[in-house]
Amino acid sequence: MMETGDASVERARTRVYRMLEPSCWHAKGLSPVNRIIAGAIVLAAAAAVLESEPKVRVGHERLFLGVEIAFTTLFFVEYCARIWIAGEHARYRGFWGRLSYALTPAALVDLLALSPLLFGVLGGEPFLLRLFRLLRILRLARLGRFSRAFDAILNALRSRRYELLVSAGIAGLLLLVSSTLLYMVEAAGQPEAFGSIPRAMWWSIATLTTVGYGDVAPQTALGQVLAGITAITGIGLIAMPTGILAAAFSDAIQARRRQSAVSDEGREERERLS
Repeated sequence: MMETGDASVERARTRVYRMLEPSCWHAKGLSPVNRIIAGAIVLAAAAAVLESEPKVRVGHERLFLGVEIAFTTLFFVEYCARIWIAGEHARYRGFWGRLSYALTPAALVDLLALSPLLFGVLGGEPFLLRLFRLLRILRLARLGRFSRAFDAILNALRSRRYELLVSAGIAGLLLLVSSTLLYMVEAAGQPEAFGSIPRAMWWSIATLTTVGYGDVAPQTALGQVLAGITAITGIGLIAMPTGILAAAFSDAIQARRRQSAVSDEGREERERLS
C-alpha cells in the first residue's frame, strides 16, 4: 500500500514538473500553467506601475493590497511547487538537494518575487522588487522560438565583442577629448556648466549620444565650432556599434538558416531511404 502511495506521489510530481518546467512541455510554447504565471507576472508589474500614481492609489489602498496578497499567494504556491518538483533531478533530491536548488539563481529570483509584500508590511519601498518579477518572464520564455532568439542575440554579441569593445573605447576617448576642449574654451564664461572636465562631460554625453537636452550650450565661437564637430562625430559614434550589431545579427540568421536547410535535407534523405 505504501509503495502504491509513493508511486502516485511520484507520478503527480512528474506531471507538475512537466507543467512548470518549460523544457519538458511536449507542445509548442508555454504550458497552460506557465501561461497563467506569465500573465500574473505582467499584471503584477502593471499593478505596481499604477500604484505609483497618487491619483489612482489614494482611496484604493485596500484594493492594491488585496491584489498584492493574491499575486504573492500565487507566486508562493508556485515557489513551493518548484521546490517540490526539484527532486525530479537526481542532484536535487532529498532535503539537502532541495536546499541546493533553493540557492540557485533561478530559485532566488522566484524567492524575490515573494518579498515585495513583506517589505510593504515592514514599511519599505517594494516598487523595484515588484518590477524585478518581470525577470521571471525570461526564465519561462527560454523555450522554442524565444530560446532561439535569445541564443541568436547572445551569439551575435559574442562574435562581435572585440569590435564593440573598440567602439566603447573610441567613445570614451571622444568623450574625454570633447570634455577637455570645452572646459578649456568655456570654463571662464560658464563655470557652472564647464568649470571642470567632469562638469563638461554631461554636455559631451548629451551631445555625443545626440540627445541634446539644450540645458547647456557653448557661448563662444570656438566653443560652438567644437560643439558642431562633437555633434557630427556623435552621429557616427552611434552608427558604428549599430552597424556592427546589424552585421552580427545578419550573420547569425544566415548561419541558422543554413543549419535548418541542412537539417531539412537530412530529414528528407532519411525519409526517402526509409
